[in-house]
Amino acid sequence: MAKSWGSLLASGLLISSASFAQSARPAPPPSRQPPSTAAATTPPAPPAGIGLASPHAAAALVPSSPEAWGGPRTGKEATLSDRVVGYTIDATLDAPKHAVDAKEKLTWRNRSDQPVSAIYVHLYLNAFESAGSTFMTERKVMTAQSRSRGVGTIEKGDWGYIDLKSVAQAGTPLKWSFVHPDNGPDTDHTVARIDLAQPVPAGGTLDLDIDFHSQLPKVIERTGHVGDFNMVGQWFPKIGVLELAGERGATAPRWNVHEFHFSSEFYADFGSYDVSVTAPKDYVVAAVGEQQGDPLAKGSDLTWRFKQGDVHDFAFMAAPGFKTIEGEWDHPGSPHVKVKVVYPPEYEASAQPALKATIDSLTYFSDTLGAYPYRTATAVIPPFNADEAGGMEYPTFFTAEGYDKVEAGTGNVFNLDFVTIHEFGHGYFYGLLATNEFEEPMLDEGMNEYWDMRMLRARNQPMILANSKMKWWGVTNSVNGFDLERIEAGLSFPPDPLGQNAWDRFSSSSYGTVYSRTATAMHDLEERLGHEAMEKAFKAYYARWHFRHPSAADLRQSLIESTGDADTVNTIFNQYVYGTGFIDDRVVRINTSEVLPIVGLTLKDGKRTEVTEEENTKRIADERKAWKGSHADAKDDEGPYPWHSTVTVARDGNPAPQVLEVTFADGVKQRVAWNDERRWARFEFERPVKVVSAELDPDHKINLDTDKINDSYTTKASGAAARRWTSDIGAVLQGIYAMLVTL
Repeated sequence: MAKSWGSLLASGLLISSASFAQSARPAPPPSRQPPSTAAATTPPAPPAGIGLASPHAAAALVPSSPEAWGGPRTGKEATLSDRVVGYTIDATLDAPKHAVDAKEKLTWRNRSDQPVSAIYVHLYLNAFESAGSTFMTERKVMTAQSRSRGVGTIEKGDWGYIDLKSVAQAGTPLKWSFVHPDNGPDTDHTVARIDLAQPVPAGGTLDLDIDFHSQLPKVIERTGHVGDFNMVGQWFPKIGVLELAGERGATAPRWNVHEFHFSSEFYADFGSYDVSVTAPKDYVVAAVGEQQGDPLAKGSDLTWRFKQGDVHDFAFMAAPGFKTIEGEWDHPGSPHVKVKVVYPPEYEASAQPALKATIDSLTYFSDTLGAYPYRTATAVIPPFNADEAGGMEYPTFFTAEGYDKVEAGTGNVFNLDFVTIHEFGHGYFYGLLATNEFEEPMLDEGMNEYWDMRMLRARNQPMILANSKMKWWGVTNSVNGFDLERIEAGLSFPPDPLGQNAWDRFSSSSYGTVYSRTATAMHDLEERLGHEAMEKAFKAYYARWHFRHPSAADLRQSLIESTGDADTVNTIFNQYVYGTGFIDDRVVRINTSEVLPIVGLTLKDGKRTEVTEEENTKRIADERKAWKGSHADAKDDEGPYPWHSTVTVARDGNPAPQVLEVTFADGVKQRVAWNDERRWARFEFERPVKVVSAELDPDHKINLDTDKINDSYTTKASGAAARRWTSDIGAVLQGIYAMLVTL
């Protein structure tokens, strides 16, 4: 899911990454009781031998087994992924009520070596059924501490939910109970345990028939409705992941099935989807996967069918009046891809740029990570007032942002491109690599953000901070993408490791920095390892782990094996992924003095000679006069004697391989390395002229440094900043004068 840069343009200021907050004002929950077939909300203990993932699980420390998830995919297998699940769903959209009634046939394979007598399913929409869900209770706490998106007001009739109407195994009705794997409130109903009539043997297959009803909420975050627009995400009962020993740190089979937390996203097995969606005949439907022919008439409605294998989620949108533009993409190693953008008429200006950004992303991610394996890529631009449905990802299908004007030289261009690139990029880090967004959000949001910025860097595309109004006033400032990530990263006080899970966070903003701080840490790792080495390492990571579920430990191991530089990789991971380290190196002072002849006794040829102060002063004056006579163009600080300069540097955080560049009065620059763990160091220089300035990290490779301003020091005042602000103010004043003239 994309963080939004829109607020930066609205104010012209840089603020926290989660900036779309509104004050939460939950309405009373609807009077809806869980179906009578559900048992009490406090379930019996999990079946013997199969437990649940820890409620505080986070980034794994131990690499997965080489054979985890069936081992690396070679491309010679019958299917792209090891398909663990299959969903066949026949769904009908009740458009006026924004509800879906559906029948689901769930097929699941028991990968473990022991029988399974109960399964766990996610019922994500129940996060929006009342103020008592885990999502809503965390929302209240987190948004009180810091600003975040996904906090729109909830009025009467805005709530959403999912009801299991019936569940059957081979015709036998089953019972289920709401459970709380993360010790959330009893009023949370986002995870259910279904007790089976017959256990699934080791290696066996389970078939369930499920009838369910989903009521979409008003769009609060990711999913829901606004007007006639329906974004239908996380809408069906979805089985949790049964992890085996040696997978993502597991030491024995365990169900990884966390509650739906306010900051978390999703995690599921790869499988196949065959979904039919019946909607009013004037509605346009777009979805994950390949559309199977033209929609078929069903009474006064149309039924759209979509199929897709080797993915782990399914979502669709349905709305009247939407338009579609299409493109095609061909690339070595990939199938022919149909690319389309589905958009509302008011955002027609955004359609073509979104299409181009999607096609460009297909090329970049395929070239730098691995071939895109699917035949479709679909972007949806939500309508006006449905911003919270934008910036969300599903396999082969994502939502972008829309603007009624996409004017060159304004932030709309960057925002539209960035969100499109970001959501497409999730198709790799969330989709093909299928990381656990509950426990290790940095592997998706953070790594994707990093790769997005690499793409923008390759495009030479900075972020433009001006909207159309600011541009009219003559303000057209821009910033490099990685510099912006650094500003957003909250480096001075990182309360949580990057590898922390999505919900055990100091604040919503702390979760938000997963994007920027990960991108910044990976930027610095790339600077230390080298650009080509980093890209080669990520290609190897993707080749080994796509269609599997890597952990942070697997990424670390892959980077080490690819680069051969365990020290550098472990330093970054230990300090930032698993720790809360920071860097703050600074230039403390510059001292300079002329190296003058000295008074006192000197020893030469075994004899001592005394030089008095008076004699020394006269000697110095004579030598200065003689030198000036032969150097008429010399500057004031040049003379017959050299200068001794010392530059003192200090650090308050983790050591980093630094470069100190000093500039002398004659313009000559000299660099020295500060590549040790000393808390401070003093560097000495002796040249005909003195040092006038010093700068750490002159090539700006260390973005993790919390304060770049104190990286430099000068003995002479500089008016650069004043001139910059004067120029900007002058541009605004010119705009005002131009407006007055027109009046």
